Parts: sequence; structure tokens; C-alpha cells
Amino acid sequence: MNFSEVFKLSSLLCKFSPDGKYLASCVQYRLVIRDVNTLQILQLYTCLDQIQHIEWSADSLFILCAMYKRGLVQVWSLEQPEWHCRIDEGSAGLVASCWSPDGRHILNTTEFHLRITVWSLCTKSVSYIKYPKACQQGIAFTRDGRYMALAERRDCKDHVSVFVCSDWQLLRHFDTETQDLAGIEWAPNGCVLAVWDTCLEVRILNHVTWKMITEFGHPATVNNPKIVVYKEAEKNPRLALGRLAFPPPRAAAGPASTAESKYEIASAPVSLQTLKPVADRANPRIGVGALAFSPDNYFLATRSDSVPNAVWIWDIQKLRLFVVLEQLSPVRAFQWDPQQPRLALCTGGSRVYLWSPAGCVSVQVPGEGDFQVLSLCWHFSGDSLALLSKDHFCLCFLETEERVGTAFGRPGDHT
Repeated sequence: MNFSEVFKLSSLLCKFSPDGKYLASCVQYRLVIRDVNTLQILQLYTCLDQIQHIEWSADSLFILCAMYKRGLVQVWSLEQPEWHCRIDEGSAGLVASCWSPDGRHILNTTEFHLRITVWSLCTKSVSYIKYPKACQQGIAFTRDGRYMALAERRDCKDHVSVFVCSDWQLLRHFDTETQDLAGIEWAPNGCVLAVWDTCLEVRILNHVTWKMITEFGHPATVNNPKIVVYKEAEKNPRLALGRLAFPPPRAAAGPASTAESKYEIASAPVSLQTLKPVADRANPRIGVGALAFSPDNYFLATRSDSVPNAVWIWDIQKLRLFVVLEQLSPVRAFQWDPQQPRLALCTGGSRVYLWSPAGCVSVQVPGEGDFQVLSLCWHFSGDSLALLSKDHFCLCFLETEERVGTAFGRPGDHT
């Protein structure tokens, strides 16, 4: 692996463009557009206030910057840097902003979720949609961009409305049998709309009969010896006794600077670190807090909030647990390589972790100081990975698959 130099960053706002040519990052009120290959600055835009959200249009020609505190959205053009658009929601306020699939309409959600305002960049027309529900994923578009489904809350009941994106007219409206709808999502072919309630354990359904095929539990103990459990362990470099200095130099005084990390394969049964939910606190973290399918749909990665240090990887073809990765710290984020079954994850420390069916590897992020990786995102090619810390970001460039395989600790290697 190779790493780029470190660049400044604010609020973890760093995103690759959908076509993979550009990388956008924010430094307070400035939007920086870089060439992905050279990392040279192509455009530098100045917004009216500190940026809180950025999003590329689907064709990578525009990028929006939302300033929620000011109720403002500014849109910038990559082809015409001198052109820009400003949307002011005024007293209605702003809590969310996103693109429509055509990249020419912007959907702004006002404060208290009173309405969604649809702004057209082409005709400058405005449409209004009422009753959006405040939930985790309340808007979903079909892949062809023709329809939008919206979660709604009316008269203390959950509903879903389907709109035609060409003119934002209502097509269908129906209520749901949910107690507290948490999200909606279209099937890839756009024929079925999934609606889910508050957090549950991971359940796999048949997409024809919609009957439950199996349910994936997340027990605190892994008893099956066929399941590979990788445990992260810290390894301090050996020091030659004859060369010890007292007091030790400052560079070697802190554990973060001297400790190395590696994966060890644990023997069954394996007990995982668990966390009891705080019952007296509102909205305690329980259930499965994150999940993602691999691009080939062979694997499913999950994280249970009651076992925060572990990532569970399931074999979807055989509907069984395949691998468990237990980290030394709670898992902050994980994301699949878009091109192959390779999972990257971070725990808020100075290392990034990669898993593939070949095995696991722990990689220290080089550089001065302690670069704490709080989030990450893949380039669509799978050749590079953006690592984000509180105030900086860098790119990690990965070797080809053939060469990476030699660096991974394989299941048979007890090192």
C-alpha cells in the first residue's frame, strides 16, 4: 500500500465524484475539488458559511453545499466555474438536502420536517411536498430515476407516497403496517418497495414470497470451530536490553507510537466483548446498527451495537456465519470495495483494516502525529481509499489483488 500526503479537512466532508475523476473536500467554508490521479487542486469555491453537507450530482457536473444553520444551499458547476446557484429557504429553515437522480433538481427538507421543497436548476420552478417523516431513510429513488418514494407521517400513522420525478405529481399513496417506520428502499428492478420498522436483528427474506428464510443472531460466544474468528492484538517491538535509555525518548513513550497491530486466529469457543445498553437513556443503541452487502452479494457484513468491537461476515450463499473480526476498539465504520469482496473498516485509531476471503491485514497510517481514522470511503474502481480524520484526510492506494494476497494473514497462518 501507498499513502498520499495529508490534506486539511472539516466535518469529515470528503467524497469522490460518481465518475471517479474528482475528489471533493471541505475546509470550513471552502470547497476544494481535486483531480483524483494527481490530487492537484482544480477548483476552489468559497461558500457563504461553514459547509455542513456536500453531494455530487449523478453526472458529476454539479456539486451542492448545504449550510443548515443558515438555511442555504449553494450549487457549483464543474464545467462552468463562474456559474453558481444559491437557494435560500429563509424562515422555513433547512435540515436536509439531496439531488434527484437527473442531477437537475434539489430536494430540501425544511425544519421540523414540515415539507420538502423541490427546486429545478433548469426552469427555476419550485414544487412542494408535504408530510415528510423524520426517519433514517425517508426518501428513495428507483434506479432509472423515474419514481420517488417518500415516507410520511400523518395523523400519527405511517404512510408512503410515490411521485413521478418528471413533474413531481403524486402517483400512489398508501398506509403501512409499521409502528414507527424507519426507512424505505426500492428493489434494484424498481418493482418492489421495502419498508422497515424500528431496528431488528438481521433477517433474510425471499424476494418472491417475502417469507423469512433465516435470521442471523449475534451471540456473545462463537462455538462453531469452522467459523474463523480474527482477534486484533497489539504487538510491541522487541527492544534490545543493551540499548535501553532512561528515561525513554518521547517518541517511544506513548503506546500508540510503539504498538503494532496484527490479527490472531482464536480457537473456539471464543467469547466476544459485549456492551449492555443503557436502559435509562432515550433511544439506547441496541440491535444491528450497520449492515452492508458485498458487491457480488456473496457476503453480508453486520455490526451489533451490543458487540461494538466486532464485525460479522455472513456467507449469503450458504446462509451461515463465515468470519468474525474482533477489534481492540469499537468499529466506527466499514465499507465494501465496489469491485470485489474486500471490506475496509476503521475504529478511530491510526490504523485501517482490510478483510478478504484470503485473510486480514492491519495497516498503520504513516505520517507525523496520530492520524485517527474516523471514516473511510472507496473510489469506485477499488484502487484507492479515502481515510478521514477529524481535521485531515489522505488517500490509501492499494496494490493489485495478486500482490495484496501475499500481505494478508490467511486462515491457515497462526501468526
